[in-house]
Amino acid sequence: MTDNSYQPPRVWTWEPDADNGGRFASINRPVAGATHDKPRPVGKHPLQLYSLATPNGIKVTVLLEELLALGFEGAEYDAYLINILEGDQFSSGFVEANPNSKIPALVDHSTNPPTRVFESGAILLYLAEKFGAFLPTDASRAECLSWLFWQMGSAPYLGGGFGHFYAYAPEKWEYPINRFTMEVKRQLDVLDKRLAEVQWLAGDDYTIADMANWPWYGVLVTGETYNAQEFLDVQSYQHVLRWARDVEARPAVQRGQRVNRVWGEEADRVPERHDASDLD
Repeated sequence: MTDNSYQPPRVWTWEPDADNGGRFASINRPVAGATHDKPRPVGKHPLQLYSLATPNGIKVTVLLEELLALGFEGAEYDAYLINILEGDQFSSGFVEANPNSKIPALVDHSTNPPTRVFESGAILLYLAEKFGAFLPTDASRAECLSWLFWQMGSAPYLGGGFGHFYAYAPEKWEYPINRFTMEVKRQLDVLDKRLAEVQWLAGDDYTIADMANWPWYGVLVTGETYNAQEFLDVQSYQHVLRWARDVEARPAVQRGQRVNRVWGEEADRVPERHDASDLD
């Protein structure tokens, strides 16, 4: 049934007390900038990460743990918790690192002045180029970057679209759920057809393209993201399932997804990470 009762006003105005975000309503606002003063902590390593173990945050900690597993000592990092449900992303220190007030944000103190990088895809690309790893230098580089940016453009339909209306919106509305379910299933089919041809998204090698896509689409089919496995019939995407299990079996992935995590099993929670021993 379609409800045609809502008529948009000529000029939209924000009503702070309106239920306009479901679970995340308290942190949604139509303006940018800091809401409170709080300095950004800085640890002992050149790489300083400010994040939370959401899909976008996990991308970066997985890459850092993969780099450390390869022996890149310069990839040691401090990871500070930014709890988005408590508004940490609107502190003055975090806004200096990311004017968009979204996690993750990285500050590289090995440069003078320090380099800030925000947007998870940009951070993956920055680190892969900095260390010369997980980013092909041959013809498959273009394939890697294409799948990296595919994820950046596609995930908002999964998270902000399907995830919001299926799992978080205060009411269940058929039209947006159907609209975004159709798109998410199309995206899974895109991945499934690609992974029927290759082991990893860029081809023969595991790259930042896999690290970017796995926390969104891999965990969607093998984990409990939005509790939608049955609803989306994820078992029909056998190649995505195979790929997802290959990624999640990697020790660095298992380590990375625990960093800045404040929910789940106690052993999986590592709110801050300052040394490899924090994960041991």
